[in-house]
Amino acid sequence: MTERVKLERDGDVALIIIDNPPINAGSAEVRTGLLAAIREFQDDPQLRSAVLIGAGATFIAGSDLREFGQPLQEPQLPAVIEAIERCGKPVVAALHGAALGGGFELALGCDARIARSGTMVGLPEVTLGIVPGAGGTQRLPRIVGIPRAIRFICTGERLNCEQAFMVGLIDEITSSDLRSAAVAHARRLRGKRLLRDLPVPGVTEADVESAADEARKAGKNRPAVLAAVEAIRYAAILPFDDALVRERAAFQVLRVSPEAQALRHLFFAERNASKFPQLAGVKPRQVGHLAIIGAGTMGSGIAIAALDGDLNVTLLEQEVGALQRGVDRIREHYARRVAAGKVNAETAANCEFRLRATTDWNVLADADLVIEAVFEDIAVKREVFARLDGIAKPGAILASNTSYLDVDLIAAATSRPRDVLGLHFFSPANVMRLVEVVRGAVTAPDVVLTGLEVVKRLGKLPVVTGNAFGFVGNRIFSAYRRHCEFMLEEGALPEQVDAALEAFGFAMGPFAVADLSGLDIAWRIRQSRAATLDTAARYVRIPDLLCEAGRLGRKTGSGYYLYEGDARKSRGRVDSFVHELLISASADKNIVRRTFGADEIQLRALLAMANEAALLLAQGVVQRASDVDVVLVNGYGFPRWEGGPVFWARQRGSKTLQAELDWLERVSGAGFVQGDPRHLFEEGS
Repeated sequence: MTERVKLERDGDVALIIIDNPPINAGSAEVRTGLLAAIREFQDDPQLRSAVLIGAGATFIAGSDLREFGQPLQEPQLPAVIEAIERCGKPVVAALHGAALGGGFELALGCDARIARSGTMVGLPEVTLGIVPGAGGTQRLPRIVGIPRAIRFICTGERLNCEQAFMVGLIDEITSSDLRSAAVAHARRLRGKRLLRDLPVPGVTEADVESAADEARKAGKNRPAVLAAVEAIRYAAILPFDDALVRERAAFQVLRVSPEAQALRHLFFAERNASKFPQLAGVKPRQVGHLAIIGAGTMGSGIAIAALDGDLNVTLLEQEVGALQRGVDRIREHYARRVAAGKVNAETAANCEFRLRATTDWNVLADADLVIEAVFEDIAVKREVFARLDGIAKPGAILASNTSYLDVDLIAAATSRPRDVLGLHFFSPANVMRLVEVVRGAVTAPDVVLTGLEVVKRLGKLPVVTGNAFGFVGNRIFSAYRRHCEFMLEEGALPEQVDAALEAFGFAMGPFAVADLSGLDIAWRIRQSRAATLDTAARYVRIPDLLCEAGRLGRKTGSGYYLYEGDARKSRGRVDSFVHELLISASADKNIVRRTFGADEIQLRALLAMANEAALLLAQGVVQRASDVDVVLVNGYGFPRWEGGPVFWARQRGSKTLQAELDWLERVSGAGFVQGDPRHLFEEGS
């Protein structure tokens, strides 16, 4: 035994208890303890069966990912599972909380699995750039079949215990005492019942290939997806032990790959993002009633997220018709969820019951938190907050869903700026995980903490930022887009820039994104900031010229691209008008256009992001470098497998990065401010 694993006796049943808080990660110490406990159980003639169970709130919720970037210590997990299979006595896995990754592979290596109600199971390794490496690709198909195993593993799907029971992954569900139920189950077993001894259910090759094609397409043919599909297919064509060897070999190669390193970086970055050391000892305010001003797409989405978070929600609009459209949008959302089997009718009805729609501002007096989600205009928002100041109760938190405006200027419209913060949701708000929690100059610590807690209650990922134009995401994305516009002026074409950045991994290039969101949005921002901009800095008029020509993107049928038919579904085609406009714009500045390759386009765009991140860190807008990666990956489509712009920059090394930023400064022209790349290599608090 070790401190992390102990063996207790309940008559003739051994209880092997894993105690490695907070999530019972399957560390080397845990594996050593498990192996010792299994050997003691095997050698004790008084013990005829065993139960593996986790102390605390969960079974093993995954492996210790910190070990994966270095040589793995012995014993490794396959050796522990092999010891269970060879011990000659039945072993039951008692699951509660979560059994994920190596924890679920360990459970699959046991003779039976019993779960407490509320347990989740899954093999999410592919989402971390690896494959299950302890038999998950071989044991799972023997229960659910190869096509279902491909979908389960390649998507990182998680099942609740009821779903897992229905497909045979769990043998019993209990709502009573798990320990007692597991001991009783263990006593009922007679002999070994190993999954390795089961045949793989028969299925047509067409069904297998269909599932494989779907997984490869959905997974963008990433190496871990391809390796997982191949390993799962081994279950039907190779002896079990040979297939295990192949699976483990793939796991060992992938776990040290750049992609797996990037995804592990993001895993820890997302886990750390909501931690704010300055708030230690602070207590959050209580929030049970949340009000939203504005029933448009954003306001409705925030309302859905809040209802899903079990909050009472008041939705306010100025005009009855707009309010009704917002309510209809929310009801249609829940109707679709029920029809798709994503939520039951009772839950949907409960959510709708907790929604109150009104045009009466006085109702907001009962709210603990009010989120403004109106038009992105500073004058409009200040007017809303001034009115709200006279209605909201003392201690209520007032939040703006602004995406780039000055939170302090908004707060100044009230007599209580300490109660004001920004909560920048991303659209659609009920789907996107990221929320920037913006602290103003005088925002009270308990207000910041409450914002964090509410965002997490809504099932979202909060990142705390300072109050600077565009906060983190929009500021970096603006720099990225601006440098892409520089390349248009110098000779690149929109379709070339978009293609290069989509090849890097972005779902859409910057100009396709601009057309989708509407060119007039950024145009309006530029106009509002014109008086504060450096007139000597390089300025590209190309997007302004498109707007002046009435080309505002998909909404008008043309922007950087031409859209025909249903612009929402049309990808857009290259337009000679844009090419001619680019040539003319370059000539007006006496710029000789040249050819750009994909590598240069990618490098300049990514360096622009990294440079802006360094500036934000130097200015204290963001507290840790990895927070930048969390924002750009979760809010702006930066490919997860590249880890984010900071992770990407770190892989280049400090000397190379400095030289490349020097080059970027030379090619960018007047107004470029170079950040200190050393900030990108300092993780912060």
